Amino acid sequence: MSAVRQRRMSAVFVNGALIVIAAIALAPIVWMVLVSFMQPGEASHFPPPWWPDQPTLHNYRELFLRAGMGRYFANSLIIATGVTLVSVLLNTLAGYAFAKLKFKGRERTFRALLAALVIPAQVAMMPLFLLLKQMGLVNTYFGAMTTGLASIFGIFLVRQYARSLPDELLEAARIDGAGELRIFFQIVLPTLKPILVTLAIFAFLGAWNDFMWPLIVLGDQSMQTLPVALATLSREHVQDNELMMAGAVVTVIPVLVLFLVLQRYYLQGLLVGSVKG
Repeated sequence: MSAVRQRRMSAVFVNGALIVIAAIALAPIVWMVLVSFMQPGEASHFPPPWWPDQPTLHNYRELFLRAGMGRYFANSLIIATGVTLVSVLLNTLAGYAFAKLKFKGRERTFRALLAALVIPAQVAMMPLFLLLKQMGLVNTYFGAMTTGLASIFGIFLVRQYARSLPDELLEAARIDGAGELRIFFQIVLPTLKPILVTLAIFAFLGAWNDFMWPLIVLGDQSMQTLPVALATLSREHVQDNELMMAGAVVTVIPVLVLFLVLQRYYLQGLLVGSVKG
């Protein structure tokens, strides 16, 4: 009986600690949402209030009607969606090739890619910008997408997962006359569904939250993405906490909803990819 009671006490303690940690982690997000519905200047009081006295949508109307946040939201959505679609395709093709196709220099090339992981991405930004400038791709959606169209981590993730695919299954398809593209799209892609969702989430979050590269390559204000526009807005309305919180909510909610909707596939892709291959 004492052992059962001890296990129950341990469970209560662990669950209580998890609830406290979750509350601490979620408190800033909850307060951000609540402040976005407050009247202008209400959040500047001390101590700052938790609940809006008279909830209002004034801050969101200001964002979309006067600050042009709808345009910046569309820019971020176009760039993040394009990066997600192209990067998932390219990373999956490359990862599958490194895992299952035999070609000269495969292992050396893959090791060179892994070695490139230690090089900071910022090092390549200036040469890439000059190259895009000569190609006339500055201030374009494609120019803003270039840094996220493929990633070494994505290729590595797909390779580790694809190595678990049975060689017999692929050989049987080849014997039946299927070409490599047909094998890839009809056999490999459906099998890689969990890892594809994981890659898509990583790519979308990275492109949606990216600040440095859009700031460099998108000089035209009408082409700005949400993070850049929000930083610009914060300098113009430094004392308007409620408006800034509304902008933060608009920036955070889409990616939060995406993660919650695809959470099951995301976790499955990480867990399976970590134990296979």
